[in-house]
Amino acid sequence: MTNKYVTIINQYIGSPYHGMEYRHYYLAKNLMSQGYKVTLVSGSYSHLFSSPPKVTKSVLKETIDGIEYIWIRIPEYKSSKSIGRIWNMLCFTWKLHFLKAVVPSHIIVSSPSLFPVKVGAKLAKKFHTKFLFEVRDIWPQTLVELSSLSSSHPLIKLMEHYEKFAYKKADKVISLLPAAKEHFEKQGMQKDKFVYLPNGIETEEQKSVSLSQEIREKIPTEKLIIGYSGTIGIANNLDYLIDVAEILKKNDEIHFMILGNGGEKKRLQERVKRLSLKNVTFLEAISKEEVTSFLTYIDVAFISLLPEKLFKFGVSPNKVFEYMYAKKPILWAIEAGNNLVEDAECGLSVPLNDVIALKESILRLKESGEDVLNELGQNGYNFVNMHHSYKMLAEKLINIIEE
Repeated sequence: MTNKYVTIINQYIGSPYHGMEYRHYYLAKNLMSQGYKVTLVSGSYSHLFSSPPKVTKSVLKETIDGIEYIWIRIPEYKSSKSIGRIWNMLCFTWKLHFLKAVVPSHIIVSSPSLFPVKVGAKLAKKFHTKFLFEVRDIWPQTLVELSSLSSSHPLIKLMEHYEKFAYKKADKVISLLPAAKEHFEKQGMQKDKFVYLPNGIETEEQKSVSLSQEIREKIPTEKLIIGYSGTIGIANNLDYLIDVAEILKKNDEIHFMILGNGGEKKRLQERVKRLSLKNVTFLEAISKEEVTSFLTYIDVAFISLLPEKLFKFGVSPNKVFEYMYAKKPILWAIEAGNNLVEDAECGLSVPLNDVIALKESILRLKESGEDVLNELGQNGYNFVNMHHSYKMLAEKLINIIEE
């Protein structure tokens, strides 16, 4: 009889009630709909949590929306780039050794933290089940690229040891990055172990809540609306959008809207004010359900990311799937090893920070007419339902487990 138990170990698993990350919550829900019992093992603190669970003892076991969560109490840290975060990872892994609540199940260990992989492999061997290693961020390579640590640093060497162990011992290596296979092979993975399982969207829960009258009044009518929703940070490269807004400021038929909060918002607002741009509107962050409603008011969605060497392995931004599900054509300005907009044929790709090219793409979409925009939007909708719904991803994961 097939073992229909799965345990996912990732100290950054969240929920809609605690904050990001949501991937494993939605995978678990869809696995359960297929008859699987799922246990999620997470830490009590993450810099991504908006409302961390209250774990007063060493371990808290609770059921959330039918999913068994095991929260392991770990120390907080001040910064995601601090030594405290490494200590947080080590504490989580140490306490895993004494965890007795895990039933015989297939074991999935998910990065970025690599330290739990030996515990996961040991559990899978004990239970005579499969051990799967999921790579969401390529550590320690990410640390080398984004920090001052060199490839010869003792911490990097230690993490590399765990990374190579995982590639060697895992029955399958699940990657969110489609172009990472060659890197994994260089680290010791056999080529037949690679499986691409990207991020996705929970299509069953895309509920819409009407926008407030205050927000609706700020959205212009009878204009082509270029919209962005999400975090307003350095990496999101929204200066690019402001640059093209400045070039198009005399075009009364095009308007730009930026929804969300983040460290760069105030600076960008001041820049728009300094340039006297009347064609750019900023909106405060709103609930996920209201964002779904907001996207119905825009005509074209925009996404850009500042370049990183790691993008050569591919990217899987959740924002793109939200845009696709909303049936919006997408302007894609990301240099990466994959191009989701080209794959879905749901918009236009523009070179990074080429303002003239972005302007011409916007004008091209405007001149294309409503029928073409609707066709592009429908292409994205079809693509995300076919390739990125969590229902489909859970079915693919079951095939990996059961093969």
